[in-house]
This record gives sequence, C-alpha cells and structure tokens, in this order.
Amino acid sequence: MIDIRKILEILPHRYPILLVDKVEELKKGESIVAIKNVTFNEPHFNGHFPNHPVMPGVLMIEALAQASAILVAETLEGEINGRLVYFTSIDGAKFRRPVVPGDVLKLHSTITKNKRNLWKFKVQAEVDGEKAVEAEIAAMIMDQ
Repeated sequence: MIDIRKILEILPHRYPILLVDKVEELKKGESIVAIKNVTFNEPHFNGHFPNHPVMPGVLMIEALAQASAILVAETLEGEINGRLVYFTSIDGAKFRRPVVPGDVLKLHSTITKNKRNLWKFKVQAEVDGEKAVEAEIAAMIMDQ
C-alpha cells in the first residue's frame, strides 16, 4: 500500500487537483488499484450541481490518469527522476453511473502498451463494485 505521503512524493499535483488518496495494490509494470474518497468539501461540488452534487466526469478521468502516473513512476523507480508523466489522450470513455459525495471511487489501471516514453492504459473506476467510468488513456514522460 502507498499512503498519501508517498503519493505527494510521486505526483506534482496538490489541492484542489490531487485526486488519489491511497494505493491499495500495485504490480510494477502491470497494474494499480487506488482510492479516491469523494467528499462534499471538494470545490467543484459548489457548481456541479447545486442541490444535486455529482463528480464531473473529467475529474474521474483525471483521477485515473493520476493513478496511472503513479504506476509509471513506481515501475520506473529512479529512472523517472526530474520528469513528469503527462496525460496525452483518451479513447472510448463511457460514464456508467454518477459519483456523489460519500462514494469511494476505486481506480483501476492496467498497462496495455509501453514503448519508450509512451504508455497506454485500460482504466476503469467503480463504486461499491459498480462500474462508474471506463476508458483507454495514454501518457508520455517528459522533462519538466
């Protein structure tokens, strides 16, 4: 398991855009399972939507991209020093259910391709075992 302290060492993101709270499972070079605890205190709920808060789909995808970046960083270990993992594309995104405050979003990412600095992933997030979003995403490692 990777806790928030280690996540802060790996990712450059900070409030309000840091969207991974912990890593439950990591298989270097293969897959990751991480957690995003969804709370009403997050700033996007003020406007999305008043009186009916729903987590924006773009933030669910961003959470999956951040989990994928952790997977890349842990897979490469010291090789990533001084470089960042940039989200580059998304394909086939499907949103299956709303995610609301109080939900625990379980983030799954599996590497499907890695060629030099380009990485591709099959990702999905679920709440209580029910799929909330799925997609294929890509990222590139670049200097800061």
